[in-house]
Amino acid sequence: MSKRAVLEVIALDVEDAVAAQAGGADRLELVTDMAADGLTPPAATVAAIRRAVDISLRVMLRLADGFAAGDVDRLVRVAAELREAGAGEFVLGFLNPDGGVDLGAVERLAGALDGCPWTFHRAIDRAADRDALRKQLDGMPGLDTYLTAGSADGVDEGLSVLIAEAARRGEPGYEQHLLVGGGLRLDHVPTLLAAGVDGFHIGGAARPGGWEAPVSAEAVARWRTALDAAPA
Repeated sequence: MSKRAVLEVIALDVEDAVAAQAGGADRLELVTDMAADGLTPPAATVAAIRRAVDISLRVMLRLADGFAAGDVDRLVRVAAELREAGAGEFVLGFLNPDGGVDLGAVERLAGALDGCPWTFHRAIDRAADRDALRKQLDGMPGLDTYLTAGSADGVDEGLSVLIAEAARRGEPGYEQHLLVGGGLRLDHVPTLLAAGVDGFHIGGAARPGGWEAPVSAEAVARWRTALDAAPA
């Protein structure tokens, strides 16, 4: 039996969340400040969205632009506040100045999440060695997904990497779900599905009016239809 592909949509507020669910999203990534590529949203926003929709939510843990962890003590406190607000899944990812994974920060935060599932986000696309990063994070509690475009420059440039990584699924460091996002377009979908990719993440593609406009349920529905119409 074929497995339905996961469609994750970026949501900034309740209006976005409701529209994304209506369009057929399976999961939301909750962020604020897309000018900084998505930072941690207020706990009150998370709580309001949790009340408004019943699909899965993954909340960004990132306090400033860039991929440095910054104040890890503060991140731990923020994670606790978000869990109290109803968050049970998260998104995070930190690099050191050399482009390696900041293992200390990631381990500490994963420990604070106490088994909550989480995604390592597109920091992997800025890593000096993405294979080494995956191997270092192998077995990290809660890590079940990598969000990646295969390249810092987006899916067009990273397509061959994504196909190669999909083929390695099940190997050490590659057991996690591959969630593709970052310049993702509908015309990429057939190639990615054929390679075995079954996770898709959209932000701007869900907003035909741009980031100042809300998520369009109709735009999300076009993605849902494309994913569901693919041959088994």
